[in-house]
Amino acid sequence: MAAALDNVGVVYGSRAALGPFSLKLEPGEIVALVGPSGCGKSTALRLLAGLEQPTRGRVELLAGRGETSVVFQAPTLMPWATAQANVALPLRLAGVAKAQAETQARAALAQVRLAGSETVKPAQLSGGMAMRTSLARALVTGPKLLLLDEPFAALDEITRRDLAIDIHRLWDEQRPSIVFVTHNVAEAVFMAARVIVMTPGPGRLQSETRVDAPLPRPDGFRASALFRGLVEQVSASLAEAMAA
Repeated sequence: MAAALDNVGVVYGSRAALGPFSLKLEPGEIVALVGPSGCGKSTALRLLAGLEQPTRGRVELLAGRGETSVVFQAPTLMPWATAQANVALPLRLAGVAKAQAETQARAALAQVRLAGSETVKPAQLSGGMAMRTSLARALVTGPKLLLLDEPFAALDEITRRDLAIDIHRLWDEQRPSIVFVTHNVAEAVFMAARVIVMTPGPGRLQSETRVDAPLPRPDGFRASALFRGLVEQVSASLAEAMAA
């Protein structure tokens, strides 16, 4: 087991935001969370990131300090710093020497196809390049747990698809456990080995669908009958959850 949410619930004031909800994540597994706005997907991610504590239930993590990375919907880059400095930041905060941190940051940028952009600042980056920079920053520490909170939401369809392929390639190299939050059912089926549909808030488990196909995905997977059938299956479960 890489991480688990054990019957967790989160309450903000008098409003229940999540739960009861349970999730078990295996080492190297990719799981997608899908559900309507306000169902608690991002709350579940914050629990796994250690950014907040549950009102009830338990959070179990095997990843140690510095071994969990989060990529948010907005790139959250330091606007005054270069791409290389942004990527090197978690290493510098961990006490890594400047020269070594810069070397690792350049390598991480190359991994996400941004070699040559080391000195570019965020204002000069496209949306896709900024998200790749955020992804490089998340991967530079070699995390065991990677949490992705709707990282493609603000991107065009072609960029979304390219980044999905890149994430699978990077996952294949490092094999972190990944939790991927999205509103997009097709994206969830493409990205994950297991798709969790959550009910409207407070989010609970509606259904779990396993995607029995290789990761990274083979060419043409989106056009396959398996992919189309699973998208329809997960979409139907989501519609059922929202109608309940």
